[in-house]
Amino acid sequence: MKSKNAIRVLIADDHAIVREGLKQILADTKDIVVAGYAENGSDAIRLSRDDSCDVLLLDISMPDRSGIDVLKLVRKESPKIAILMLSMHREDQYAIRSLKAGAAGYLNKQSAPAELVNAIRQVASGRKYVSTALAQELANQIGDDHNIPLHETLSDREYQTLIMIASGKTVSDIAAELTLSVKTISMYRSRLLLKMKLRHNAELTHYAIKNRLVD
Repeated sequence: MKSKNAIRVLIADDHAIVREGLKQILADTKDIVVAGYAENGSDAIRLSRDDSCDVLLLDISMPDRSGIDVLKLVRKESPKIAILMLSMHREDQYAIRSLKAGAAGYLNKQSAPAELVNAIRQVASGRKYVSTALAQELANQIGDDHNIPLHETLSDREYQTLIMIASGKTVSDIAAELTLSVKTISMYRSRLLLKMKLRHNAELTHYAIKNRLVD
C-alpha cells in the first residue's frame, strides 16, 4: 500500500516499453507513485503545469524537442518540480550540461533499479543526485574554467548536432529525427564548425572521438 505522502512521479519518455519498465520498478516502492506519463516534450511541459508531480523523470531524447529544452521550460514554469534526466547517453556527454540547465540529477537508463529509486528519493528531498563517476568528472572541472574545451562553448542544439554527426548521421537524418528542417540543422552545423575551428565532418568526428564524446 502506497503512503499518503508518496512522491508523485511523472514519466516522460517516447518509448512505451521504457515507460512500462519504469512503472514496474516504482510499483514495488511504498513511497513513490507514478502520477502520469508523457510521450513527448510538449506533453511533459503541459502535464507539469498541473501541479500533479513532485519529480519529473525526463528522457533527454524526445521526438518533438530536446530534453534540455523541456528541462529549461519546466524549470521556468514549475520551479518546485525536481527534474531527473534519463538517458542512454554516457554521463560525460550530457550530464553536466543538464545540471547546468537546472536538472536535479542525471541517470543512465542502464542503471540498476535500486539506483533509480534512490535518485528519485534524493531529488524529491531537495538534494542533487549524481553518480560517483559524474561526481569525479565535476571535481575534475573545478578550477579549469580557463581551459574550457571547445565543445563546451556550443549551444545545446549545436552540441546535439555535433554528437549526431560524429555518430555517423547525415544532416537529413538529424533533421528528420529532431523534426527540424534540413536548413536549420545545416545552420547548426555551420555554427559549430566555426566555433570549434573545424573545416568539415571528418575533423568534427575526429575531435569527438579524441575527446570521448562518442563511442
